[in-house]
Amino acid sequence: MTTTPSWIDLDGVVNMRDLGGLPTADGGSVQPDRLLRSDNLQDLTPSDINTLLDEHGVTDVVDLRSDVELKITGPGPLREVDSVTHHHHSLFPDDKDIDARDVLVLPWHDADEPQRNANPRASHYLGYLARRPDSVAAALDVIATSEGATVVHCAAGKDRTGTITAMALSVAGVPRDEIVVDYTASTERTERIVQRLVSLPGYSDNLRDIPMTAHHSRPETITRVLEAIDADYGSVAGWLRSVGWTQPQIDRLRAKLVE
Repeated sequence: MTTTPSWIDLDGVVNMRDLGGLPTADGGSVQPDRLLRSDNLQDLTPSDINTLLDEHGVTDVVDLRSDVELKITGPGPLREVDSVTHHHHSLFPDDKDIDARDVLVLPWHDADEPQRNANPRASHYLGYLARRPDSVAAALDVIATSEGATVVHCAAGKDRTGTITAMALSVAGVPRDEIVVDYTASTERTERIVQRLVSLPGYSDNLRDIPMTAHHSRPETITRVLEAIDADYGSVAGWLRSVGWTQPQIDRLRAKLVE
């Protein structure tokens, strides 16, 4: 039996959910208001912000977007809240001096992916670990050490965010099938995600003429990513050890999510 997504329906986002309630293999569960995942936070209303602070106890935000995306969109309203700490950990090898008017390449815009035998999107996700292990590890460290709830987000809240949250859930002991179900839940919000992004500079050019199905979060993608990590490192915890994490740090991440 799989867990129903705990959607957080706010006016300014369309793909936010609390990962609390997901079961762990040892009979426990991820605790609510520890780890939230979302699409971009640029359109949050004052009421949305109050909900995140007062009802979910958000203290930290991990922004996985690139430097180019930040230049295009500017700071979001949550950055004006003194009690929230923002952490920018791009998963792309960014050039901070690039012109924000240049075309922004999105990680999910390959319309031909469903017809291919390989899984280029999974390869793209694994590229985050290869090219930006510093950002991946730093994002997971924020989740482990934040005082309250952490919101992890990118633009759509499904690819970069999906990779980081899948890794966190794996360390927490959430079974693979539950991680896959959470990853694929973004598919039911696909049209709303695209509608939010299509009007923004940079994103619009990459979304034009792409079929909606090309944006879906498919189970085989995140399954392939986690299997590849297992094959190379034994587990996500093994990958973290390979980039310098100690066992107490790994234990702290798990404890933050489940205890």
